[in-house]
Amino acid sequence: MRVYNTLGGRKEELTTLSPHKVNMYVCGPTTYNYIHLGNARPLVVFDSLRRYLEYQGYEVTYIQNFTDVDDKIIRRAQEENDDPLLLAQRYIDEYFKDADGLNIKRATVHPQVSRHIPDIINAVAGLIEKGHAYAVDGDVYFRVRSFPAYGKLSGREQEEMLAGARVEVDERKDDPADFALWKAAKPGEPYWDSPWGHGRPGWHIECSVMATRYLGNSIDIHGGGSDLIFPHHENEIAQAEALTGEPFARYWMHNGFITVNKEKMSKSLGNFFLLRDILAKFPADVVRFYLIATHYRSPLDFDDSKLEEARKALGRLKNALLLADEFLGSKNSLPKETAPLPAEMINMADEYERQFGEALDDDFNTALAIGHLFDLTRTLNGLIAGGDPAKDNDRLIIKKWAATLRRLGEVLGLFDAPREIVSGESGFSEEKAQVLKSEEILNEIMAVRSNARKAKNFALADEIRDFLGGQGVTIVDTAEGPRPRYEAIKDLSALKAKLDEWRGGQA
Repeated sequence: MRVYNTLGGRKEELTTLSPHKVNMYVCGPTTYNYIHLGNARPLVVFDSLRRYLEYQGYEVTYIQNFTDVDDKIIRRAQEENDDPLLLAQRYIDEYFKDADGLNIKRATVHPQVSRHIPDIINAVAGLIEKGHAYAVDGDVYFRVRSFPAYGKLSGREQEEMLAGARVEVDERKDDPADFALWKAAKPGEPYWDSPWGHGRPGWHIECSVMATRYLGNSIDIHGGGSDLIFPHHENEIAQAEALTGEPFARYWMHNGFITVNKEKMSKSLGNFFLLRDILAKFPADVVRFYLIATHYRSPLDFDDSKLEEARKALGRLKNALLLADEFLGSKNSLPKETAPLPAEMINMADEYERQFGEALDDDFNTALAIGHLFDLTRTLNGLIAGGDPAKDNDRLIIKKWAATLRRLGEVLGLFDAPREIVSGESGFSEEKAQVLKSEEILNEIMAVRSNARKAKNFALADEIRDFLGGQGVTIVDTAEGPRPRYEAIKDLSALKAKLDEWRGGQA
């Protein structure tokens, strides 16, 4: 398989860090509103890529975050006189309703920024220690000129990046290009304690930390929309590689914009469409088909007429499966005066499957792959028209062709019904998924205990320590602060229940 790597600007053979395994991180939404169609495109694109990799036999660890601490969330919460974290959580819940409708498989882990503050603080402190960051009046900035490779993803020169990043003038910075890792809290904003005072993370550090937290210092594929190349993904690389000294992501894949009348869809232009408003007019599988029927790197212009075309096109594929089901369900019908279908047709369906895979192996060309599905469908319809359901040979051929069409459609998430995805599905072992889930919950519990100690609530801190001990978890002091150590957790559900209880006590 060859994919277009934004880092280098060319197609490259996909070679993963571990044989038969792929680690993927995809930037998720900032949760201050319902997702719009532009948000939905990368969700569908990279969900489909994940499905294809699994179809090819890879074990995929798929991480997609939620940014639930952000300036936009704070502004929205202030407008609605609401708590920012509660508002963000409501829109996370709403996200899953829309994503489930689009048949997006649940990620292996969906980390949230607010639950990884200790990890982020440790990373920022590490960057300061290595000379890549500095603190000023409670803010912490990344020193861009300390990372000579800055710009290697976007291909921009320093001066161009200064102009393009819309950097606010701040005389406290060493350099105007330096960007925030940690922001001092303003009155009325949510905050966490840190070595630099009350504050919250900057946008870019969040993804660097969560990606490496769950996938290691180096990952295989990092995905997202083209609008994230600069500055977000450029800054992710700088932060992660400056901290670890290792390459951050081997392949950077970016989907193209959705446009409206040839202009990029965006909230700032007021030309965005909420996904659930579109789903009120068109079935979710039609919207999914529309989003992957064009090559992922190409721009996609939106209007209702194109969704109507998608409805008709998907209908042809689904109708062929319905006709095949009717054919296979009518064995006792009167024989037709037809010659048996050629026996060699049983194997010809495999050629369409080969062409389908060949298209997706060429930089995930879903447009060409779907074209092969329509070729297969036309042949299947012809076989059904000329076949006799009373003849076993004809039934065997129709069954093979219909199964091939259904299987390949499911690779793109088109035919399988939306459903709740349980941890460990899709080639990712239940055991490994449980380990990741355990680590995520323990990380949150350690944050609650840290806050309790800072508030001099030593009774709660001791209660947490003792409970963890009963679950087989020991708290060990390290250079990075207290860390949980365990071989096996006795009852993960009990751990989660206590976490919710302790959170409620601190609210």
